[in-house]
Amino acid sequence: MPYDFDLFVIGGGSGGVRCARMAAGHGAKVAVAEEAAWGGTCVNVGCVPKKLMVMASEYGANVADSHGFGWNTQSGQHDWAALIAAKDAEIYRLNGIYKRLMANCTAFEGRARFIDPHTIEVAGQQVTAARIVIAVGGRPIIPDFAGAEHCIVSDDVFHMQTLPQRITIAGSGFIAVEFAGIFAGLGRQVDLIYRADLPLRGFDEDLRAGLAEAMASQGIRLHPGRTISSVSATKTVTLDNGDTLESDLVFSALGRKPYTGDLGLDAAGVKTGGMGSIPVDETNATNQPHIYAIGDVTNRINLTPVAIAEGHALADRLYGPGPRHWNLDRVAAAVFSSPPIATVGLTEIEAAANGPTDIYLEKFTPMRHTLSKRARKTIMKLVVDQVTQKVVGAHMLGEDAPEIIQGISIAINAGATKADFDRTVGIHPTAAEEFVTMRTRTRVAG
Repeated sequence: MPYDFDLFVIGGGSGGVRCARMAAGHGAKVAVAEEAAWGGTCVNVGCVPKKLMVMASEYGANVADSHGFGWNTQSGQHDWAALIAAKDAEIYRLNGIYKRLMANCTAFEGRARFIDPHTIEVAGQQVTAARIVIAVGGRPIIPDFAGAEHCIVSDDVFHMQTLPQRITIAGSGFIAVEFAGIFAGLGRQVDLIYRADLPLRGFDEDLRAGLAEAMASQGIRLHPGRTISSVSATKTVTLDNGDTLESDLVFSALGRKPYTGDLGLDAAGVKTGGMGSIPVDETNATNQPHIYAIGDVTNRINLTPVAIAEGHALADRLYGPGPRHWNLDRVAAAVFSSPPIATVGLTEIEAAANGPTDIYLEKFTPMRHTLSKRARKTIMKLVVDQVTQKVVGAHMLGEDAPEIIQGISIAINAGATKADFDRTVGIHPTAAEEFVTMRTRTRVAG
């Protein structure tokens, strides 16, 4: 039977837009539906506005640090409303760019739902498509403790017009530690509540410990091994051990989950997994061979560049000359905490589970802070397979870590050995040169 479209993409975020415009560029008749704002989470309530806030939070420390270099600069007062207005203007500009990228597609604004395996209802009309891509991303997890209705989640932060003085954050993942640094950098009192002994579960242990030390040195009050039992209407937070904290704002940052509710997946016969995620095979196909899922909705590697890569590869596979290939085994990632973390490849624990592993570790005061006197350390670490001598992991906590690890990730994806690192001449004086001057093995793991 004839269909209205060759491809219908549900979700106008980074992955969905890339898939749609690449497919249209290959000649397919494509439609895209977006219920909120074009660009999805990353552009509107994620990576982009969050990093703008990180940048804003750094200026106060820069003023203080400048005194060690002879400047007589004076700290001022931060205007949160002005930051939000400037952020909104930039996001509005990006929304327009994403919408213009859809010039060769039919754009629908509204929540799309399946009526049957080939029929979508959106914006009051029904359309059919030969193939459908689900790229709806995720939404914040709502906590289940008493008084959760008195808390905000990450999506809310970007629209607040005032920033209270006392802020309690529940969680210790990307979002929690990034906003802890943002709020502390803007002069707020921050309490961070988390169940584990260290923040950032799943990251390398040396970096986790280093970040906890760095956050404490900034005045962030850490509460490891604790959870929130309840929050009152007046923002009094009661912990599981009975302790209480008086707050002006309680921010739940307990992660995100796939946004698959009310999509009508049952009507399409699409199976779901944990937290509503959509299982897919190596081609991003669901259990329905003409329906695909990409990005965070699959709950695999929840990073914007991965969603973009998946969308591009899928469009090329379906309508182009052949699939484009990305290496998703060693994907670099960054946490824009204060200081930032960046990592690629295996952690020490992961590598040691595979066999003997050589660990090279450096911890030092970066040059800037030898004069600023700020209590901040940089940690750099290489994880090396002892048998092959391939560098299987690189991890860094410190200023410019994301910029540095991006280059290191190329070497690791190319299969570089420790000898390749050792014979590379460094750029002096930089922190990055430490990655090619670590000659003495710190320890053997595994």
